[in-house]
Amino acid sequence: MNTRILVSTALLSVTLLSGCASRPTEARGTNPQQPGPAVGYAVGSVVGAVTGQVTGAVAAGAEATADAMKAPFNNERRVVRRWRAETTADGRTIQVPYEVEVDAQGRVIEPPKN
Repeated sequence: MNTRILVSTALLSVTLLSGCASRPTEARGTNPQQPGPAVGYAVGSVVGAVTGQVTGAVAAGAEATADAMKAPFNNERRVVRRWRAETTADGRTIQVPYEVEVDAQGRVIEPPKN
């Protein structure tokens, strides 16, 4: 019973203290036009932008590394169907399909020669 009260009080206090402070600009304790707060806002903006860019670069690098590491294990086959004209024994010309394996850019992969 005592533990429930303690946990409830802790959760309530965390909930109340972790809310956003959305005070109107008129209720600020400092004047944003003064040099101190203006410099503080500028430095905070720069630090936030640089931190965001660095974090983005690290995330992009990690994703690129993961893609590069799994590329050799990609065994996806791309097959393209092509058609060639053949003449039958009775003189008719027909279209016959055949399949060709291609790479990611669409270039034909030649079978190895024995």
